[in-house]
Amino acid sequence: MIEFCQNIKSKFQKAFFLLFYKSSFSAFGLRSTLLFPFKVNGAKYIRIGKKVHINEQAWLLSQQIDEQDPKIEIGDYTYIGRNAHIVSVRDVKIGNSVLIADKVYISDNLHDYQDIKVPIKSQAVVFKKSVYIGDHSWLGENVCVIGASVGKHSIVGANSVVTSDIPDYSIAVGTPAKVIKQYNHQTNKWERI
Repeated sequence: MIEFCQNIKSKFQKAFFLLFYKSSFSAFGLRSTLLFPFKVNGAKYIRIGKKVHINEQAWLLSQQIDEQDPKIEIGDYTYIGRNAHIVSVRDVKIGNSVLIADKVYISDNLHDYQDIKVPIKSQAVVFKKSVYIGDHSWLGENVCVIGASVGKHSIVGANSVVTSDIPDYSIAVGTPAKVIKQYNHQTNKWERI
């Protein structure tokens, strides 16, 4: 009975979303879902591919801080877990078939902190670096990616903080995240480095 009620609720929410919110986005692909409750700021700068699933409590924020338009792009078949927080002031791109666990934070920016006479919360938001999450990658629970990219078919372990680029076919863990394994295409095995 519980599953039946949840299915009815989910279908109602999808219909409501399509009717009232879908047209606000730059693009919103076929059979994609953004579950209630959610928060979206700057929807006109957000492109979502087909068959994307974004779980409840997501916050997608695409905020303009200068003359350049910000953008968030989420590729086809990507799954984003609960309580995701994705922030762009310039460029955040998530590839196709990416798996993002619960409570993941992805951002291309941070608060300035240089002026010690001004509270950090009152200082400007500054662009750090474009973020790209490669196709087929997996970000574990509580991962933070700040101004860095994660390569194709790479894994970032739970609770890791990514502040520098992770190459393709790598496994990275820790704070800051460091590569501990890479896929060797000659031996067809994941190998410690």
